[in-house]
Amino acid sequence: MASDCIFCKIVSGEAPSEKLYETDHVLAFLDIAPVHKGHALVIPKVHYQTIFDFPAALGEDIITVMQIVGKAVMQTTGGTGLNVGQNNFRDAWQLVDHVHWHIIPRFAGDGLKLWSPQGYGSPEEMALLGRGIRDRITEGEHGGQICLGRR
Repeated sequence: MASDCIFCKIVSGEAPSEKLYETDHVLAFLDIAPVHKGHALVIPKVHYQTIFDFPAALGEDIITVMQIVGKAVMQTTGGTGLNVGQNNFRDAWQLVDHVHWHIIPRFAGDGLKLWSPQGYGSPEEMALLGRGIRDRITEGEHGGQICLGRR
């Protein structure tokens, strides 16, 4: 538990939340600043800062809780769609340094835009970037470490 983490305080009961669902390892609760009413957060109970710190073994539990909570959120709110989002680091809008997933109900014509596609200048530019990413993955598979610039 990180002593200054609001999500850790929610897990421990030191901070209030509107809990929706809980397992031994995962907690889901309503977001206090929702995109739409019913916007929920799904978190591991143990503190991990980003997806890169999060153990993959917890992934099945997280996905199961997202499915259970997401279906209930859609049914309760009348949502006709659902976004599942996860942000890492400030430049990607991670506001709480405890890995978490957003469950956001969507409605026809709600006007919410999550991103604007930018595209590539050419197929060659896309291929070059793809090759660079594959090379980094291959380096990681052979014991090399990918260093992420953390601020």
